[in-house]
Amino acid sequence: MDFANHKNGRRPPSTRYRGSKAKLLNWIWSHLQLLEFESALDGCGGTASVSYLLKSHGKQVTYNDNLKFNYHVGHALIANSRVRLTDEDLKFLLTKHRGIKYDDFVTRTFRGVYFTKQENEWLDMVIQNIQHLRGPFKKSVAYFALFQACLIKRPYNLFHRKNLYMRLANVERSFGNKTTWDTPFEQHFKRFVYEINEAVFDSGVVCQAINYDALEITDDYDLVYLDAPYISEKGQMDDYLWMYHFLEGLVDYASWSERIDFSQKHRPFQKERPSWKDEKQILQFFREILAHFRKSTLVLSYRNDGLPTERELVKLMKQFKKKVRVVHYGEYQYALSSNGHSKEILIIGE
Repeated sequence: MDFANHKNGRRPPSTRYRGSKAKLLNWIWSHLQLLEFESALDGCGGTASVSYLLKSHGKQVTYNDNLKFNYHVGHALIANSRVRLTDEDLKFLLTKHRGIKYDDFVTRTFRGVYFTKQENEWLDMVIQNIQHLRGPFKKSVAYFALFQACLIKRPYNLFHRKNLYMRLANVERSFGNKTTWDTPFEQHFKRFVYEINEAVFDSGVVCQAINYDALEITDDYDLVYLDAPYISEKGQMDDYLWMYHFLEGLVDYASWSERIDFSQKHRPFQKERPSWKDEKQILQFFREILAHFRKSTLVLSYRNDGLPTERELVKLMKQFKKKVRVVHYGEYQYALSSNGHSKEILIIGE
């Protein structure tokens, strides 16, 4: 079944998020549609592409992510059924107002790090204007557009290093799109406001977005989909706070300075969670999360070249589910990945 031709005829907005499942939705749905469920939890929601898929098929979806900026993505796309930004809202967001006392935190703190001085000043204005929008859904829709505008203007679409020079250097380039990088923020922002406005829809079923550690969720669901952070065979974990700390800071503007590690040039957040150190800790994490949701049909999305191994994950799943099967997408290489033999897998436990 072609996702573009499902009953609501909708696709989620484009994304530049690492590890996004947006390109795998047809394959994912081909297996999820075989399962009996009405309510579903997307436990590590990220871009909300899988939540959007489920919402489009009339499921009662709860989107969850422990990062606040991602929560706003889920709030705008999944919980929101009708609120969009108007031309009047857009005009308000893109104008400096005498009645608002603006801070210049981004301009002061990230000088020469990610964006130019003029771009930083624009960000300071817009993020503080967003806070004056009426209603939580309007704020989340605006945040979504701002996140995408920030990502598209970044080399690698990440905030993992101080590398503004890559955009500004007058050299021959083998990657990236300097035209896109140099396109004004306002132009990108308007484009993404249009995209998110087009993506908002009412499925007829109440959906929600929450912002918890997955293990803190106590409600019951027919199905739980878990796209856990990928851990390479060398034990290196995708640290999304490290890669997207700038976006997390935008939604915590007033307290941002308290969370920054100023000893590092790119101004990341202070480490809030220890990185995985060995295979035992990784196995324990997956054991805990599968046990926590053992009453639900479980769908674990992972890759066959990581830790734990596919065999270990299947063994763990069998501790909680009588019927376990594994399906492989085939060879699928993620952006920036040097591994050309990685296979996306779904481990389904019923």
